[in-house]
Amino acid sequence: MFNDATGFDRIFIACGYTDLRRGIDGLARIVESEFCLDPFQNILLLFCGKRTDRIKGLLWEGDGFVLLNKRLEDGKFQWPRSKKEAKEITQRQFRWLTEGLSIEPSKSVNKVQPKRVF
Repeated sequence: MFNDATGFDRIFIACGYTDLRRGIDGLARIVESEFCLDPFQNILLLFCGKRTDRIKGLLWEGDGFVLLNKRLEDGKFQWPRSKKEAKEITQRQFRWLTEGLSIEPSKSVNKVQPKRVF
């Protein structure tokens, strides 16, 4: 379930560190007060603590919140620590994140103009 994010309108990650001892109410309060987002929308909100082998997800299902936990047995999540912000990510970036990859590609192929073949 946690690796498939196709049913959400948007996906956000809380950059920086989040105290994962917080429960549903504490995480929903962060979403509203710090990120000015509405946690009652069809969005997946992801949080990571100082230990980068575990993340939490918060999701509103129409009649209540669901709190998701994921702990990697081997490896770490490549979590952006730059500043405290909610960053929207794509479904592809979400898949990269759950596979332990960075959401920002380190190197991409540059597009070039085709050359004539002689």
